[in-house]
Formats: sequence, structure tokens, C-alpha cells
Amino acid sequence: MAEEHDNSMMENLYWWGVPTFFRCPHEALKEQHDIGIIGVPHSTGNGTTERDQHLGPRAVRNVSAVLRRMHNEFKLDPWRSRTIADIGDVAFPRANDNEHCIEQITRFYKTVDANGTRPVSIGGDHSITGGIVQSIGKGQLTSGEPVCFLHLDAHTDVFTKVDHFLGAKKSAAHWGAYLADNGFVDPSHSMQIGLRGHARTLDWLEPSYEYGYNVVTMKEYRQRGAVDVIQQIKQVLNGKPVYITFDLDCLDPSIAPAVSNIEPGEKGFDIDEAIGLLHAVRGMNIVGADVVCMMPTKDNPNNITALTASAILFEMICMMCELPKNRG
Repeated sequence: MAEEHDNSMMENLYWWGVPTFFRCPHEALKEQHDIGIIGVPHSTGNGTTERDQHLGPRAVRNVSAVLRRMHNEFKLDPWRSRTIADIGDVAFPRANDNEHCIEQITRFYKTVDANGTRPVSIGGDHSITGGIVQSIGKGQLTSGEPVCFLHLDAHTDVFTKVDHFLGAKKSAAHWGAYLADNGFVDPSHSMQIGLRGHARTLDWLEPSYEYGYNVVTMKEYRQRGAVDVIQQIKQVLNGKPVYITFDLDCLDPSIAPAVSNIEPGEKGFDIDEAIGLLHAVRGMNIVGADVVCMMPTKDNPNNITALTASAILFEMICMMCELPKNRG
């Protein structure tokens, strides 16, 4: 009893013990897992520009014990309400071959989907979303339907003007297009929110509009206000299988400095704004979620970006814990 008490006093201290995501048990996928937290240590989908994103899962594991908490607003202890496990990392034996890595991701998540386990993932660059949704879209968790995105990002990632990015075909810039082309996502019931920055070309938003995505740029968000945008999210995604993909560069660099492709010229979301947008899909059928573009080699000494990523993951997990078991 004394040892159990001592351990319970230590479990919220990130620097103690062996790190797993939120101190969840680290084990292979099992039938009883309601939620599986997965690391996707992949960088080659962003070409050769921001290669350290594969270190993101390790950085979040290192600090996420701080966020093993109850949810004050939801009145929920997620760790007791559902069976949640750290089910490890996707293996990348050919890590410099982006196309092979995307297929590795797809194979891994097909097993997760077939098990009925809702995945919460930490990358890795944003190309991982393509590999994940190739498994989940039209799979078991969605009851054969395409997913519908709640996509928070500074960039569209619906890139159609050239066929690759520095050699990566299913890159961090292409997944929003090829997933739609192959029917894994329904753009007409998907939201892209927070797009900002000075783009390379003036037609940068055209592909998103052509595919039918519901786009809210950062300027539009500021003009319309959170309440109006949240109402649109609820209307667009209601009744659909929701997949949340959260690029940390949607946040202001002052609270998330350690991201790739940072956009410093226009204010990003603060943490309350971002969490408010996530909560717009509370109670909906959230079939999966990811947080991407964490770059720990750029973080400050108190690991603020890794802690912020953990906080976003915590919100995603708690919203999934509110859902009925085996829903989807």
C-alpha cells in the first residue's frame, strides 16, 4: 500500500518513471482498447525542409504525464472512463522513402480500424493524415462512410499545382487533395479553419474551394467571431464521422514556437480559441484525431510546444471518452 501511494503521488510528474503517452499502459493493440494513442515519427512528407518532426512523439511522451488529469469542464476522468493505451509507434524501416512510409501508416491503422479502436495520433509531419485516413475513411469506424475533417491549420494542404513536394508525392501538402480524389474524405462536410500567412501564389485557396471544402481563413475568423464559426462547424459536421486534424502551426508562434513552416506575420489562435473550436464537435462521432508538425529541436527549455500538443491531445481524448462505446 505504501508503494502504491508513493507511485500515485509521482504519476503526474513527467520526469519520473518510464514515459508513455499520459502514463497509459504501453502495450500492443487489444480488443478491449477503446482509444489507442499512437506515435507516428515521420518527417519525409515535408520534403527536406523541416526534418525533425519525427522527434515529436518522443517529446510528447516525455512531458504528457503532466496532463494525466481530470477534465474540469466535462466533469470527467478519462483514464477511468475508458480503456486507453499507448499502442506504440508506426515502424518506418525505409524512413527516407515517403511513399513507403505512407503505406506503412495505412497498414498499421487498418488493424486499428478493424479492432474498433479510435486512434489519437501525434506526428510527425502532416503527410501522416493521408496515411491514416486511407485506412479510416470508408472503414469500420465510419461504417463505410468517408471521414469529414475538422482541420485546423495555417495552410490548406490541398496542393494540386505540381505533382510532388521536393520528391514526396503523398506529401504534407497533398493529402487534402488525394484523399478527396479517392473518396476517403467528404470535402463538402469538412471544415478548414485558421488559414493564414502570405502565400507563394495568389490562387493558393482555389484548390480547397474547387474540392468543396468549407474554408474559414484566419482573417474571416477574426471578422466573424468564434460563435459564428462554431455554429458553422456544428451545421457542416453534424451527423457525420468526424476526423480532427490539428496542425500546431494554426496556433500563434508565441505559444507554439516549435513547429515547422511557422507563419509569424499574422496572429494565430490562442489556446482558448483553438480548444473552443475543438469543442464544437463535442458529442459528435469522432472517429480519430491527430496533432502534427511538432518539432522539439526548436522548442524552448520548458517544452512549451510539447506541453501545448499534450493539452490538445487531452481535449481530443476527453471528447472521445464521452461517446458511447463501439459507436461508429
